[in-house]
Parts: sequence; structure tokens; C-alpha cells
Amino acid sequence: MTSLCLYFQIHQPFRLRWFWPDDRTGFFRYFDERGDREIFKRVAEKCYLPANRILLEALDEHRGEFKFALSVTGTHLEQCELWEEDVLEDFRQMAKTGAVEFLDETCYHSISSLFEDKTEFIEEIREHRRLMKDLLGVKPEVFRNTELLYNNTIGKIALDLGYKAVLTEGADHMLGWRSPNFVYEATGSGIPILVRNYKLSDDIGYRFSARWWDGYPLTAEKWAQWASGIREDCINIFMDYETFGEHQWEETGIFAFLRNLPEKVLETRLTFDTPSEVVKKYTPVAEIDVGDFSTISWADMERDTSAWLGNDMQRRCFEEIKLLEPFVKKTGDPELLNIWKHLLTSDHYYYMCTKWLGDGDVHSYFSVHPTPYDAGVNFMAALMDFKARVFRKLSTIA
Repeated sequence: MTSLCLYFQIHQPFRLRWFWPDDRTGFFRYFDERGDREIFKRVAEKCYLPANRILLEALDEHRGEFKFALSVTGTHLEQCELWEEDVLEDFRQMAKTGAVEFLDETCYHSISSLFEDKTEFIEEIREHRRLMKDLLGVKPEVFRNTELLYNNTIGKIALDLGYKAVLTEGADHMLGWRSPNFVYEATGSGIPILVRNYKLSDDIGYRFSARWWDGYPLTAEKWAQWASGIREDCINIFMDYETFGEHQWEETGIFAFLRNLPEKVLETRLTFDTPSEVVKKYTPVAEIDVGDFSTISWADMERDTSAWLGNDMQRRCFEEIKLLEPFVKKTGDPELLNIWKHLLTSDHYYYMCTKWLGDGDVHSYFSVHPTPYDAGVNFMAALMDFKARVFRKLSTIA
């Protein structure tokens, strides 16, 4: 039988406020506490809480048969603690079922994996691992990097840190003629890799309510029949959790789809398996070779790093924040270090993307900035102020 591997990404960033120097101090001198709280509570009401209820009911109804994986960023967990403990309690209930596998990633949903020196990247993974243990009582065994960013070096680091597998995108330019519906292994390290079936994933995540699509309207039964027609090892369906109720509103029928999906899938020849179960069940069929200068991701049509580093504005901001690392760490100041790590969150650079058409619409979602250029100018203004604080601190300990 073919395994259906469902994985949901759950993330909210701490966004930068419209920056102008004032008498505020600490973390919220730079980050938009009021705006983030409003967004988080809105998404919790529209997505997290109703989707959690549906999934918890399905786990109880189809005990032992329905399984899935979640990756919850450290920034999201921070916001749960601040503004919506009920969401965090739902995750704890899911963890107790034993049918939900929680994955590890960078604590700050950052792009630190793109640094030449991987020290910060490794630190953030370990920090996320500790947070998962402290808040949810779990020890993840599978790794997924921010936005599914992946190359051979990332695979080797995941193996060295003790993970059993890595998740990434089933990018056509990486797979070539090969199918995404098998387990692969990384060149150089041999760690098993699960790659996203982006067509079947995006049928739900992006096309569900598209009336121009020839698959509309999409029902759980129809989707399950499409998936069950695949006669290969595993079908990896990876998507944002905000698909349910936020990106696809309740009025589209997305919650009915989610509610019916476990039953309709189990009526076919498919079985639900978590990522760690999939890699235990199937032997890798080939190597995946992704060099450091060919890093892939699940973002945009290009499925590379251009969503965050595709223009000069993004690259300048990234270089500035990267060059600041040794100075921030030399201060030994926990508050400054915490701010710097949150400035690495991928969303800041994502909002600066200047792509057009559909990709541009995706980049502007959840952004508080009218244009990518506003996002870039605002980031640099906050960064210059923060940089001055770092060097003032260093001057007192020199």
C-alpha cells in the first residue's frame, strides 16, 4: 500500500513596526506588538482553533489510522504563550495522542542556513529542539528547514545532529524525470529525504477555491481518488496550516474538506504514515545531489533562494545582518542577541521581494508594508538603530 504523509507548517513572525526612534526600549522597540497580536488572534480564530478541533476529533475517531506531522516555529510558540494559550494546549493534546509527529526546524524560522558559517544555524536548531521538549514534551526525529531550504550541507548537518530524515521540495529541476513519490537519500551524507508532491499539495493549498481550475470544486472524495491512483511508495503532502480558514476561507468549504479527508483517504488503498514511519518503511531509491550554490526551497515558481535574496535590497539587508553576528555575540547581552535572531526571520526578507503576478501576491500576504521597497527601507532603518545600540554596548565593555 502507498503511504500518504501529511505535514503542516505553522508559523507567525514578529513583524517589524513602522520604525522611528523613540523612547521605547527592549524587544518591542523594533517589533510590532499590537499588530502581531491582532494578526495572531485573527488567524487563531479563523484557522488554528477550528482546524485543531477538526484534527483532534479525527485523531479520536480514526485512532491508530489517521496520522500527520506538524512543524511549529519558535516564534509561533512564543506568540501562543503571549496571546493564545488554547492553541498551545491543542498542540499538547495532539502530542499526547502519539499519532502526530512534531518536526524540528530553526527556532526563529530564519535564513541562517544560508550563512557560510553554520554555527548560528546549528544553535537555532538546538534551541528549537529544547523548546519542543519544554513546551510540548516531544523530541523531534525529523528535520525540516525554514521554507524547505535544502542542500547537501544542510542534509549533512541534520544527520550529524541525529535526525532520521529531512523534508524538502520536489523541485522539478532537482528531480528531473524522477517522481517525488519515493524516498531518496542525500549525496555525501546518505540521510533519507522526503520531497513534496507539489501538484497534489497545491491542489489544496492554492487551487482549492479557484473557479477557473478544471478540478473545481474539490471534495475530499475527489482528492482521495486522485491520490489513490498513484502506485508508488509515498505521497508527501506538505502545506501551510493557514490553508485552512485563512488562505482558504471557511466559506470555500475548506473545513468540510479537512473534516472528510481522513475517512475518504482510509476508504482507498492509502495509509497515513508520519515522516519517520515513511523512512523506516521504504528504502531510498536514488541519491539527491543539491550543491550549496543550488539550494532549493518551496517558494515561488523558481523554488530556490530568490524569494529572500533575489534583489539587491534583500541581499544588502542580509549581508548587513550577517556581518553583525560576531559583534552581537561579543556583547553577551541576551536582549540584543534575541533581537538579532528575530531579525533573521525569513519573513522580513520575503516582504522585500519585488516579483510580480501570483508570486508577488503571496509575498505581500501578512505584510504590513504597502510595497517591498517600504519593507526594505523600514528594515534598514531598524537595523541601523539596532546596530548603533550594539556598538554602544560594546564600548562599555571594551
